[in-house]
Amino acid sequence: MKQIGIGLAGFGTVGAGVFKNLAKNRALLSERLGVELAVRRVAVRDLKKARSVEAPADLFTDDWKKVVDDPAVQIVVELMGGIDEPLALITRAIEAGKIVVTGNKALLAEHGKEIFDLAAAKNVPVFFEAAVAGGIPIIKAVRESFVGNHILSIHGIINGTTNYILTRMTDAGLDYAEALAEAQAQGYAEADPTLDVNGWDAAHKAIILASLAYGTWICPKKVFVEGIEHVTARDIAFAKILGYRIKLLGIIKADASGEIEVRVHPTLIPEKHVLASVNGVYNALCVHGDVVGETLFYGRGAGQDPTASAVIADLAEAACASATRRDCGFMPHGLYGDCKALDAITCQYYLRIPVDDKPGVLAQVAGALGASNVGISSMIQPESAGEQAELILMLHDATHAQVRNAIERIQSLACVKGAPLLLRVENFAA
Repeated sequence: MKQIGIGLAGFGTVGAGVFKNLAKNRALLSERLGVELAVRRVAVRDLKKARSVEAPADLFTDDWKKVVDDPAVQIVVELMGGIDEPLALITRAIEAGKIVVTGNKALLAEHGKEIFDLAAAKNVPVFFEAAVAGGIPIIKAVRESFVGNHILSIHGIINGTTNYILTRMTDAGLDYAEALAEAQAQGYAEADPTLDVNGWDAAHKAIILASLAYGTWICPKKVFVEGIEHVTARDIAFAKILGYRIKLLGIIKADASGEIEVRVHPTLIPEKHVLASVNGVYNALCVHGDVVGETLFYGRGAGQDPTASAVIADLAEAACASATRRDCGFMPHGLYGDCKALDAITCQYYLRIPVDDKPGVLAQVAGALGASNVGISSMIQPESAGEQAELILMLHDATHAQVRNAIERIQSLACVKGAPLLLRVENFAA
């Protein structure tokens, strides 16, 4: 049987999982593909490091250029992490005419345009299913299954670490620090969880999805990103009283004029919506197409085997593409406009304000909101035992600019005793 040579750059959790599962399902893959996928070279940073998966020692090198330049390698798999070195590797591989598979979401979000411009110029496909939502085949769905649809919206829980933290805060009443420590102890959060909890891991994935859905690469600087660090157990409890659950949500939309909206932030989701029941480390995405309607994708968004499954699926497609190449992974078009500025985005809001517990406070806050043309849809004021209380306000549809102006007015009031917390509400109207 014809063999196709694979070069792995990176043999960490995912790379080792790819090697292990290629060997485990070798016969199945050969039967389905009509070719054998054979790993020829593996690049690692430290040749002496102990490996969780055994592989022949003569496969390994500490120079990734030897993987790319090996004439026995037809497909290069980049699983190194980081940006600069993987960008150099992928550029070299494309220049050499070798098909690329990558799971590097940060690299694609930051440098996707130049990578795919080069891929198109060299007629070399780039596959990247593992870059978004682990084992959930969302890239293939957006690129292929929904090819006949205008994508009206994508709403996604696409970071398992933050979803686990918010789930434990909701179900066990833990505060943020306790839930984060538990996630780290369970291995669901890194020792340095910054990219997860500040929202940027999810934002990189949202940028890739938005770019695929709307045919133009989204500039990361135009994407609004907010993490979960300031969400408290009180906010989760108040949200529950109001009929919502709080999730870190990636939101991607195009309006009637073609302007694109991409944002990632803690969001109040109605308890009856399916995304509100996605708990723990699981991911889920709701995709709304103008032809297909609402669709739901659910599964593990990270981990060795789910992510390895996505890489192997790309390897299978790359093996087929090595005979007859169609497109290079990203097809630009001009049907949609630029990314909408945050100040122009309209949504509903949850606002928690620490205030003096005395008469007239609500009138002052309402006046500040009214002066910015922001309406109140409902309000909670829990009983307080001291001199300070909290106002919990649900706000009507307003632009971010209106609400930002209102909060500036509110913070200038003498009766306000701390920084207000603003969270956005999503009711999933396309």
